[in-house]
Amino acid sequence: MDIGVFIFATDYAIRVDELAQAAEERGFESLWFPEHTHIPTSRKSPFPGGGDLPQEYSHTHDLFVTMAYAAAATSKLILGSGICLLPQHNHFNAAKAVASLDMLSDGRIVFGIGGGWNVEEMNDHGAEYKTRFKLMRERILAMKALWTEEEAEFHGEMVDFDPTWSHPKPVQKPHPPIVLGGETDYTLRRVVEFCDGWLPRGVGFDPDDGIARLRRIADEAGRDMSTISIGVFGAPPDKATLDSYAEKGVTRSLLRLPSADRDTILGLLDEHMALLP
Repeated sequence: MDIGVFIFATDYAIRVDELAQAAEERGFESLWFPEHTHIPTSRKSPFPGGGDLPQEYSHTHDLFVTMAYAAAATSKLILGSGICLLPQHNHFNAAKAVASLDMLSDGRIVFGIGGGWNVEEMNDHGAEYKTRFKLMRERILAMKALWTEEEAEFHGEMVDFDPTWSHPKPVQKPHPPIVLGGETDYTLRRVVEFCDGWLPRGVGFDPDDGIARLRRIADEAGRDMSTISIGVFGAPPDKATLDSYAEKGVTRSLLRLPSADRDTILGLLDEHMALLP
């Protein structure tokens, strides 16, 4: 099982290029970044984690700029979006950004996606909470077409365009791996239908139950489980737990780093090296 890390890259935390270099030098497999384009001050949407919304949610750098900086500073490290709130992105722009990143990084991109939870943030982008997953599905299917077809077209309820050229194409074929965050059976059906991997959160994650549900849904759809990666986002930094994940079929665990200063983060990376396989 691979071990990576993720961080809210903010204007007050360690520089992302220095973090990426440090993670690569210490042997971590990947570095992932969450995103929020902005946080409306109304705060009508409750924070899913409970309590006040942490400061880092409203201070994140742009996701794709951050990934580009990390890619430029490294040569082997995998870079992941963890997660890209795809209903808030135009499919043409997102497809070009991901393909450009994949090409310029020599194929080191994993595209993690999700529907999002902040209603006001979505509404500001013209997306509706109740239809966000339908929009996410159509956008990712449209992006696959843009990545893999010379003259791509897509005709859905929410995304519709006639034949078009879109370059560059990704280095990874047919495209960078697409992994979906979430824990419900609805999430697992989407993973089986149009994704390459599943990215549940570590809080409350039961690998026996989760992987059994995924296997059942994959079998019902005729999908080979060996084609689906399983990552845990926010895995506990505990050797015994991580070993049990690996034994049960988890292929990647991501450890959370706080949005903190250089010395704090480098110290944590040094500590977490004891968890590497």
